[in-house]
Amino acid sequence: MELFSRYLDRSNSVSSVITHDIMKEENLRDDLRYYFMSPCEKYRARRHIPWKMGVQILKIIMVTTQLVLFGLNNQLVVSYKEENTMALKHLFLKGYSGVDEDDYSVAVYTKHDVYESLFYVMDQYSQLGQLSVGPISYAEDENGKLLPLTICKEYYRRGSVEPSDEIYDIDAQLETGMLFKLFTLHADIPFLNQTFRRFFRLVDIKITFQLKGINLQTVRSRELPDCYSFFVTITFDNQCHSGKVKLFLDIDAESSACRDWKISGTAQKNTHYLLVFDAFVILMCLTSAVLCTRSIILAVRLLQRFSRFFHENFNRKVCEDDQREFLNGWYLLVIVSDLFAIIGSILKMEIQAKNLTNYDVCSIFLGTSTLLVWVGVIRYLGYFQKYNVLILTMKAAFPKVLRFCCCAGMIYLGYTFCGWIVLGPYHEKFEGLSLVAECLFSLLNGDDMFTTFAQLKDKNTLVWLFSRAYLYSFISLFIYMVLSLFIALITDAYETIKVLTLPSASHLKTVAFCQLNSWIFVEDKKRGGLSASCALLTSYFLSCLSLRQ
Repeated sequence: MELFSRYLDRSNSVSSVITHDIMKEENLRDDLRYYFMSPCEKYRARRHIPWKMGVQILKIIMVTTQLVLFGLNNQLVVSYKEENTMALKHLFLKGYSGVDEDDYSVAVYTKHDVYESLFYVMDQYSQLGQLSVGPISYAEDENGKLLPLTICKEYYRRGSVEPSDEIYDIDAQLETGMLFKLFTLHADIPFLNQTFRRFFRLVDIKITFQLKGINLQTVRSRELPDCYSFFVTITFDNQCHSGKVKLFLDIDAESSACRDWKISGTAQKNTHYLLVFDAFVILMCLTSAVLCTRSIILAVRLLQRFSRFFHENFNRKVCEDDQREFLNGWYLLVIVSDLFAIIGSILKMEIQAKNLTNYDVCSIFLGTSTLLVWVGVIRYLGYFQKYNVLILTMKAAFPKVLRFCCCAGMIYLGYTFCGWIVLGPYHEKFEGLSLVAECLFSLLNGDDMFTTFAQLKDKNTLVWLFSRAYLYSFISLFIYMVLSLFIALITDAYETIKVLTLPSASHLKTVAFCQLNSWIFVEDKKRGGLSASCALLTSYFLSCLSLRQ
């Protein structure tokens, strides 16, 4: 009787241990199933409200609205700067036609034209208040005195040139000297003639001055106008010494808050509303980042439980491929977009408060964050089988496409360098490496083919023949072979994904999975390795849980 009672106790303890293990395994299975469910499936399973999805949808609306508002304001700033640049070119450059010639605005070819252009700048500067139709004027220093216009020249220290005798003696050391400063036109022609008498030593002349302006057009969009400082530089470029002096006008505009202002209407209230809206965007992005960080922490803990279970029951480690299934890259993408949106919103608030003036940095952060936010929407479309084809095709084709692009890129770089060195002196589209790369990419897509062939200067017969062989071989190779193979790789991945995602193919997928696992098991036994067995066990366990594979 005593032996029987001991047997019963032992049986009860063993059964309790087995029951505890079974419950532990079932809990792990339930947690794994729940982790890989869609937000709608999670709600139906445990009635958990999908807060992350709601936050993401609301964040998309708010971030996009913020971007549109900032873009409209930035458009006004850009148009103001561009139109001011055009107006100043017409004011200070004699003979400006309204269209820049290549990379410069005007070109002069005689000494008389150089002197006339210099005098024209000084004369226009002295009459600026009477000529300009915009709210622009001279800049002043802290004491209220006008900042002067300065003229500097850069020249070779010493030199003599006799082209008829083919003799030259040049000291390549450059020197910079300030000629004079002026507020009005007070200069005589003989002085300038003596200063610029030896043009072969002259490298460039720079005229610099500073102007002030107010961007009043922002009042119409109910925002406070900005005050601008325009740092104007007019350059007479004689570096080539080819008899052609190029004139450039460059403007560096800096905005700041006006010292004293008074405005009636709703401009100030509208600014306050925008600041409050930006604060809500920051709060929403912080909430999204916290929720995604929490999900990543829970996923790491679930992976640790799963790894511990596998080690205790199968004496195996979970493979790296299966470990990556627990680390959702979409969460990292959302966190990065949230950080960019927070930084961009802070910069936008500083710009609206007139503490910062750099629109470009703010535009980069806001634009990148909006791009990543909209890309993140694909994650929720991926829960539907019909909308998940794009994601699965990209994941399947990306490794092959990347290897293919590396090989094709070597050929592309070869054509780029070859075209630059051979055709650069004879074709404007091949003058620089970046221009060559852009030209070849347009040819790859079938753009500007006839223009590229026709614009080549046929002064050199050998180069002309080489250009034909070069262009025909590139177009034939990349359009008919490289581009076709590139599309074939993506099409092959799409066809594979299309077959695997058919509803009627579930039975075939199961059979194929069993056959593949059997082959892996046999091959692994032959090799005597453990990696394949590890992949088999974890993949089999995950497939039994009906996970997303």
